[in-house]
Amino acid sequence: MRKFLLTLRIWLATALLFGILYAIITVICTYLGFGTPLIFAMFAVVVVLAQYMIGPIIVEKSMGVRYVSPQEAPNLHAMIAELAINAGIPKPKVGISEFNVPNAFAFGKTKKDGRVCVTRGILNILEEEELKAVLGHEISHIRHNDMAVMTLISVVPLICYWIFISTLFRGDGNRDAGIIGVVALIGYLLGQLLVLFVSRVREYYADQGSVEIGSHPHELASALYKLVYGSANMDKKQVKEVEGVKAFFVNDISDASNEISDLEQIDLDRDGIISETELAELRNTEIRIETGSKITELISTHPNMVKRIKKLAELSDT
Repeated sequence: MRKFLLTLRIWLATALLFGILYAIITVICTYLGFGTPLIFAMFAVVVVLAQYMIGPIIVEKSMGVRYVSPQEAPNLHAMIAELAINAGIPKPKVGISEFNVPNAFAFGKTKKDGRVCVTRGILNILEEEELKAVLGHEISHIRHNDMAVMTLISVVPLICYWIFISTLFRGDGNRDAGIIGVVALIGYLLGQLLVLFVSRVREYYADQGSVEIGSHPHELASALYKLVYGSANMDKKQVKEVEGVKAFFVNDISDASNEISDLEQIDLDRDGIISETELAELRNTEIRIETGSKITELISTHPNMVKRIKKLAELSDT
């Protein structure tokens, strides 16, 4: 049931996104004040597809990824191979980034082209089962074709943005073009919010996927907890160096400091991990999230961490 609801939310948001695009094109066709909507759509598709094709190269270069052999990282390869079999996908390439910011990420164009990478930082702070749970999350992103989904929906706000920009450079004071520009700007803002919403839902989906392919909810919860604290304690300069690809990460590294106060309510014995008992107690406990955190979540690619761990607590009941 939970999986069905997550999928439904994604499809509804996607349908709404393309509904917004259809409405904007209808307005343009009504006024016919400038340009051709088809041209904007085609140009946006070309740009996004180009980004989709070269995206893996950009991530590799940005993160300094070095692919490792089974001989160099036997445990890492063994865990990813097992999880890939459980997920029913080809084994992804395995890479390590020497960045100290603790995290993991998956990318690639297709399931056959999947790559799962970890930073040196995450290898230094997680226990083996915690790391396996995080890798399960990343494998699930590949299993769900998240790269293709996010590429598809990102076209909509991009088209809206270009339509809006094109109205700014019309010097004839055309009133119809101004109306179209305002509508396109509204469509862009709503589209961006919906893209971020889908991104957050897919993080929940990947968390659930990790559990489905063999991870324990409390191990993933504990790993997420450690990643937040690890990111918050990092030098701000090091965090800035990888912020450009943070959408690929397991958690929002930029918001880690703000999430710490909310997370204190979960680690009841303050031992730095979330035990199976603590996660079980969370199932029947009402969580508290600060107003600032709720607002920040709306413009983040990742869900609020307390909410994510609460969802994992619900999964532990299944």
